[in-house]
Amino acid sequence: MSLLSLGLWSGCGPGAEDVASPDPSSDAEPPAWVEDSIAPVPPPLDGLEVAPPLVLHEREEDRPTPPRVPAISFQPGFHQALRWSHSVGSLTTFRMRIPIGRAGDRLRVTFRSGDSGLTLQKATVAHAGPSGALASAPVPITFSGSSGFSVGARVRVTSDPIDFPVGFRDELYVSFEVKGALSVSAINAFPGSFARSGAHASTPSAIGGASWQRAIGVATIDVEGPTGRVFLALGDSITEGYIDTYNDMRNAWPTLVQAQLGVPVINAGVSGQGFWGALDTLDQEVLALSGVTDCLILLGTNDLSAVTDEQLQARMTRLLDRLQPFCQPWVSTLLPKEKSNHGNYEVVKASRLVFNAWVREQKRAHVIDLEAVTRQPNNIHLFIDGLEVDGIHPSAEGHRVMAAEATRVLRDNGL
Repeated sequence: MSLLSLGLWSGCGPGAEDVASPDPSSDAEPPAWVEDSIAPVPPPLDGLEVAPPLVLHEREEDRPTPPRVPAISFQPGFHQALRWSHSVGSLTTFRMRIPIGRAGDRLRVTFRSGDSGLTLQKATVAHAGPSGALASAPVPITFSGSSGFSVGARVRVTSDPIDFPVGFRDELYVSFEVKGALSVSAINAFPGSFARSGAHASTPSAIGGASWQRAIGVATIDVEGPTGRVFLALGDSITEGYIDTYNDMRNAWPTLVQAQLGVPVINAGVSGQGFWGALDTLDQEVLALSGVTDCLILLGTNDLSAVTDEQLQARMTRLLDRLQPFCQPWVSTLLPKEKSNHGNYEVVKASRLVFNAWVREQKRAHVIDLEAVTRQPNNIHLFIDGLEVDGIHPSAEGHRVMAAEATRVLRDNGL
């Protein structure tokens, strides 16, 4: 029986809620905001993957045997799509507090460099204690037997397997000493993380230094355990968890769904992105992962008014074409939008309604109708009171309502 998958979800970014994104299938150059805000990774291939030709009258003995799913495997327990870059000129230790959505006995940690070269001197992992202190002895992280590595721009480097038992929703401190450029997220969403000049990866006490709340360096943590469902949420700042200047990814709807369902729901949301950005970076930020079974899609808010209704639907169709060999998609309707910072608001309102109607009617993916649980009964363009913070982004209560509806739909479909 094939594994189902959750549809990707998209929202907006702080200060870039309605930024238009160009069509990656066209020959037009992307606008300046794309070049300034999105890491220079290779764009998707022009050609789409197609199904193999149909073979009629195939004999039973000629049919390929489906691959067996291993009982134990490495699957993601944490992920962040790190679109931007941050450089440090001298040796700096980052200590990231990271929640894990999967239980198992071994880990693999994947780091990602930024827009230029990165040297990692040493890295450790431990259970997280209060205020930057370790709650267990730091365990070295190695890379092909070495304590560190040096790589060029935009490279993912995965560690050797680490004997380190973790439970569902445990919180870890990953500490790493680096110099150069690291990939990084746009918003503050990881409270309890720190940065300090010098080499402190093995320090068991709090390292001091400055608070550092953006996801940085650590792209993915895979956990070896019983093979099961793993959901990936793909979207913009609504999915990434933006509410205000300082956020907590534990309050974002994907993490809340994870807590309610008891399965990993990892986050590939990127503030400000639309379909162009998602397709352009899909290879490194999504398809580079292994063990994902389902994808949640909430995407399109940042494309409204920038393209025609037909182009918007074509973008979603292309995304589904690329994702379906990788995961089973689930697609959400777009949330209410009470204003538009970029583009004509009347066009935005009309286009959102057309897109949502198309999402509900399409047959490529299961639908989770988040508009239906966040809109006012008498005005489809307004949030229910208390569910938004600025007319575009959901409040903490809005994320809880979204998570409850996503959980309900998934359970109703057999999860």
